[in-house]
Amino acid sequence: MPVLFPLHWSPVEAQAQFKVLPLTCKALNSLGSVVAQDESRIIGGHECPKHAQPFQVILSNSKKNGPDVQCGGVLIEKDWVLTAAHCDQEGLRANEGTEQCITSMRKFPHPNYNATTHDSDIMLIQLCNSANINDFVRPIELATECVRPNTLCEVSGFGTIKSPECTFPDLLQCAQVYTMSNKDCSRAYPNGITENMLCASVSRGGVDSCQGDSGGPLVCNRKLQGLVSWGMQICARPGKPGVYTNVCRFTDWIRNTIQRNSGNRAAYTY
Repeated sequence: MPVLFPLHWSPVEAQAQFKVLPLTCKALNSLGSVVAQDESRIIGGHECPKHAQPFQVILSNSKKNGPDVQCGGVLIEKDWVLTAAHCDQEGLRANEGTEQCITSMRKFPHPNYNATTHDSDIMLIQLCNSANINDFVRPIELATECVRPNTLCEVSGFGTIKSPECTFPDLLQCAQVYTMSNKDCSRAYPNGITENMLCASVSRGGVDSCQGDSGGPLVCNRKLQGLVSWGMQICARPGKPGVYTNVCRFTDWIRNTIQRNSGNRAAYTY
């Protein structure tokens, strides 16, 4: 049996925050040695072009020796972030690349999220205040249709560039992968794939998302199609694709949740 795991596995012991970072920030230098303790990674990738991922979000814990990176996320509205439900933590704050610090107001894990099967692994985070939208911080458009198999997409994250050992990059990493049908993906993970999941890989292996990149974006044709969810313990193996939350299956829930709660800031601020 393959060993499957959610890509976020660090315990949370302190207040969390997340950063919406422009690509001008080198290596999360502000995080220092803390980054080297995280289990995030993009395998077989490359440095993202400057300002190419203005929607990239980092979820981290605020600790005495600096923030501890936990998960990725995606800015989809000026005051809403989308991430994986298994990244759910208490006391989130937002710190974006222009050094704004924004406290999260409320979290909305999908009501059907299953921590055992990773089904419906998606969560919305509402910010107390809007992010300052500029050339470096900008929301991404949600996909209006589900992506077809064999579509070239891009996944990004600040994680280690090797597996199973951890070597962390100085700059945000991007990698190109191809989507595949759930039928083909089910051959790699029998009884493990649902219609709420999306698989992507390269056939030769060597390119993948992995631990800690959870909640980060899979972008196809400039639209958000997936969120990093789970995969093998040793990443980027041939025939073992990365598994993402299939965002197109949740667009109605996302829009309805935002619409119902966009006017309720004062009631939930803490």
